[in-house]
Amino acid sequence: MKHLKNILAGIGLVAVVSTLIFAVQTEAKDTEPAVAETEKSDKSVADGYQISPIEIPEDLNFAGEPVPFNDPEVLERVDREFLVNTYWQSNALLLMKRANKYFPIIEPILAKNGVPDDFKYLAVAESALIDVASPKGAAGMWHFMKATGREYGLEVNSNVDERYHIEKSTQAACEYLKKWKKRFGTWTLTAASYNAGPGGIQKYMKIQKVDNYYDLLLGQETGRYVFRILALKEILSNPDKYGFAVEKADFYKTAPTFSVEVDTAVTSWADFAKLYEINYKILKRHNPWLREPHLNNASRKKYQVEIPNKGYYSIGK
Repeated sequence: MKHLKNILAGIGLVAVVSTLIFAVQTEAKDTEPAVAETEKSDKSVADGYQISPIEIPEDLNFAGEPVPFNDPEVLERVDREFLVNTYWQSNALLLMKRANKYFPIIEPILAKNGVPDDFKYLAVAESALIDVASPKGAAGMWHFMKATGREYGLEVNSNVDERYHIEKSTQAACEYLKKWKKRFGTWTLTAASYNAGPGGIQKYMKIQKVDNYYDLLLGQETGRYVFRILALKEILSNPDKYGFAVEKADFYKTAPTFSVEVDTAVTSWADFAKLYEINYKILKRHNPWLREPHLNNASRKKYQVEIPNKGYYSIGK
């Protein structure tokens, strides 16, 4: 019996020691990840990479019309667009690069027509400054529908589509915007009508009995539209402020060109391009409004075709 007690006592001592060892090991395991995480966090801070709220400028405005920050819901909607467009860094950087290429073409046309310079950011919101068609059929950087493009003087057919002509489509956009500014009275409502259509905005205003964009309850897309333009305007105007380290050399550039007048049919644009020591791809790049490999031109209309300066492209070298 005494021998049995000694055995049990020994087992008890081993159990106690084992428990203590297990406890120490467990505590060490629980502590190590926390220490590692802290070190990782400190390293991130040291490297300067932090996800932080965006400070919204108090004087934010669209075409001189101030944003009513006294409305908390408006502030939240502005904040959303700033966060989305700032932290979607790859997209914002691409927009900055493209803006340097196309804004110098758009800006003087807006100025000539008395349309606020802020509307160049509407083109960014519409198309990201890419000549693509939307699922609904809107095309070009200003995303005109076929009927609307024709209404404002653009030639739109299978052979020639001037919705893709940046100068002519910008002029058409100016005429649209000036017309509807007279009707709506504010540039913000005019911008919203560009997205939803004038009829849609008029319907919402009549039902809701308000005459201010920021007071309207709109659908998801149009409800975000002006706020997105506001965010794009601020971020693209002040890239350094929002963490984008871009140099002048990083931006895309416009190739120097000269115009060639064409007033006849062209059987092959590829052959036409060779006359100027370029290829069909380059010709189309500078004249995206040419939609087919040939030009019918039965009416002998005069077209201005842009040709890059000789030597700008090294074809076949």
